[in-house]
Amino acid sequence: MPRLKQVSKKNAPDNVKKYYNLLFGDRDPVAEPGTATGTPGNWWSVFALVPYIFDHATSHFGMFGMFASESVSKMDGAIRELAITRAGYTAASQFVYSQHCKAARRNGLSDEKIAAIPFWQVSDVFDAKEKAVLAWADALIYDKGRASDELFDALHLHLSDEDILELTYHVMGYNMHAVCCRALRLEFDDVPERIKEVPVPGAGEPADWAGSAWQDKG
Repeated sequence: MPRLKQVSKKNAPDNVKKYYNLLFGDRDPVAEPGTATGTPGNWWSVFALVPYIFDHATSHFGMFGMFASESVSKMDGAIRELAITRAGYTAASQFVYSQHCKAARRNGLSDEKIAAIPFWQVSDVFDAKEKAVLAWADALIYDKGRASDELFDALHLHLSDEDILELTYHVMGYNMHAVCCRALRLEFDDVPERIKEVPVPGAGEPADWAGSAWQDKG
């Protein structure tokens, strides 16, 4: 379950309710969760707690034409989704990654390229432009923006100043969504922490892995 309470349809303000109607129809997303893409849908019902935050987030989605007749984004959709999908993977969000695999496919990215996003560094399916975009996404998230001049120059060979600003904004926006989903246990990121101590099997004292018994054998 999400870590925060959810807003039922009857308690949702009008700006939220219109999205509930589009995504869930007549259902209350809290009582009857589930969207057409197979997600629980609780991102919507949790973000609805703060309507102006909800508006800000959904306006970002609207740049790509979601819930609108057309996109206002001037970027190549395949390039944008390549970077966002990589952002979902690097930020370890199953939700962002899974949803944007689908968005990448809708925007013309091949299944072969989508499958290779996790190991793009050793894949030969990406061209020089796509590799520069993927490396830029990694520099933004893994290296926290420490992008070298050499990487920027390689990206600038293929993208305009305007495109680089937009790409950077989208990657970091979805990094934020990925982190929020993991922290708040939303959607496919509602999973327990898996990095923890594994107990020694059976009864008895734990093995002294770093103690004198091993040093004596050396």
